[in-house]
Amino acid sequence: MVKIRKEKIKIRRIDYLPARQVTFSKRRRGIFKKAEELSILCESEVAVIIFSQTGKLFDFSSSSTKDVIARYKSHIGEKSNQPMLDQLQLEKENTIRLSKELEDKTRKLRQLKGEDLHDLDLDELQKLEKLVEASHGRVMETKEKKIMSEIMALAKKGDELVEANNQLKQRMVMLSARGDIGPTAIKELENLNNGGEEGVTSESATNVTICSNSPLSLEDDCSDILSLKLGLP
Repeated sequence: MVKIRKEKIKIRRIDYLPARQVTFSKRRRGIFKKAEELSILCESEVAVIIFSQTGKLFDFSSSSTKDVIARYKSHIGEKSNQPMLDQLQLEKENTIRLSKELEDKTRKLRQLKGEDLHDLDLDELQKLEKLVEASHGRVMETKEKKIMSEIMALAKKGDELVEANNQLKQRMVMLSARGDIGPTAIKELENLNNGGEEGVTSESATNVTICSNSPLSLEDDCSDILSLKLGLP
């Protein structure tokens, strides 16, 4: 027995208008028949809506077309709102988690300040004590570094002022040798060379004082380390 293999017909638009209208009528009735069978066999709610090429409406429904359409719109609306509901639920969970973390961090901060310690047991209190001691040590170390840095900066500034003072004295010596300055300036120059402070006028005097705490005792009172007075006559 020879089996005849059916060739698959390619679906394409029917160019001949009468044939197209006949095919539309036959296929429409066939679709409606299949929809009716589906609704009866599977007890499902089915609705089919077809518009012809000329705009004519054909429809079939197992119950009411309007009811099926309303049910379809309601179902589509629920699906479109679901992602928004999921996003709101996720944001709510994140808000609850962040609120709990904030509460825990706030409680730990109060405990570092010595507050809300009544709920801690002995082990937790010992851990908190070690944490406070370690933090205090780091604070003191950073404070000492800052103080030493300021002392070095002021000492460098003092050296620069001493160097500027020496340059001014050398310049006055040169001017005195050429006779470009008067007796008063010469007298002030002599006071500078002798280490005195009489050669600096009150209008142009500049005081530089380096004041810091000793690295060995940070609670000592401030004491003057270096004091310079510079000025032009």
